[in-house]
Amino acid sequence: MTKVVHVVVAGEIGGAERMLCDLASRPKETRADHVIALMTPNDGLLRLFESAGLRVYDRGRVRDNPAAFLWRSLGPLDTRWLEHVLQRERATVAHLHTFASQVIGTRAALRVNARVVRTEHSTRAYDHLSCWPFCRWSLRRTDACVAVSEHVRRVATAKAPWIAGKTRVILNGVDTVRFLPRLVPLPELFTFVLVGRLERRKGVDLAIEALSEAPGAHLEVVGDGHERGSLEALVRERGMTGRVRFHGHLADTRSVVAASHAALSSSRKEGLGLANLEAMAMARAVVALPTGGVPEVVMDEKTGFISRETTVHSLALRMRDAMSDRQRTASIGEAARAFVVERCSIERMCRAYGDVYAPP
Repeated sequence: MTKVVHVVVAGEIGGAERMLCDLASRPKETRADHVIALMTPNDGLLRLFESAGLRVYDRGRVRDNPAAFLWRSLGPLDTRWLEHVLQRERATVAHLHTFASQVIGTRAALRVNARVVRTEHSTRAYDHLSCWPFCRWSLRRTDACVAVSEHVRRVATAKAPWIAGKTRVILNGVDTVRFLPRLVPLPELFTFVLVGRLERRKGVDLAIEALSEAPGAHLEVVGDGHERGSLEALVRERGMTGRVRFHGHLADTRSVVAASHAALSSSRKEGLGLANLEAMAMARAVVALPTGGVPEVVMDEKTGFISRETTVHSLALRMRDAMSDRQRTASIGEAARAFVVERCSIERMCRAYGDVYAPP
């Protein structure tokens, strides 16, 4: 059986990390044995992987700043530690999931003659000039790339055309048994749910501004991040304290999604959006800005509502459309569930990754 070591150098808990839990916990579908090599300043990330029953090699708390990134990527100590993990596991594949894992993971894999597989969860490494030299060095030595959406694939191959022949799209998968629709009483006020990191690229401020143009609606925000204070201040400034609730990070989002009429996606940049797929699996239509790979799964009037423009006003119009006919919105949510079951199941994703892991 193929032995895969997933290299994770990160501090966040987001869609990429949750997707990895599903991928690495299914050896049968992937036809591979999985282990994680982790470098993080966040103990919560270690707990996430361990709670999923995954074997983890933990480097211990590491620093998360540019100087630490350079030392970790270019210095000898962390690369040597990772090399020992790969040797001990007799790894045939080093699977790199985060920007900070790309150089160190590639260096260690080359030393033990393991194949390098990268998943491009977003376009951030391609968009930032400071990241691109490190990303490019790793790409030159990568055996296979997976993009989580056609949008991500287009951005990656436009910047690095030499990877076109070894890049394929595998949509993120959802555990459609775990994310089942729930028959629970819905609130009288039309309620949207937004799940994501509270940072600028997720555009939670845009969702709050759009809510101010959708009278009578309520917004449940699930997630945490450095912008929480400013977002709470924005809610107060707009006089919507009673209409927006911040839950913080939740290990299980299903109860909040189930108690909402529709999901909301207001990201300024988005590779695909695992939270959207999870809401769709629970039969919730998604109202979204047309950013990144989102329109590949949130199809207007079929699995959700896509705004015509990337503006607050345009998003508010589509929110009002969802609010205007609750029965129609619920029917679109049911179609969204069917789409995820057919196209974005966790089993489908894992089988596709199994093909990537297989020796050429």
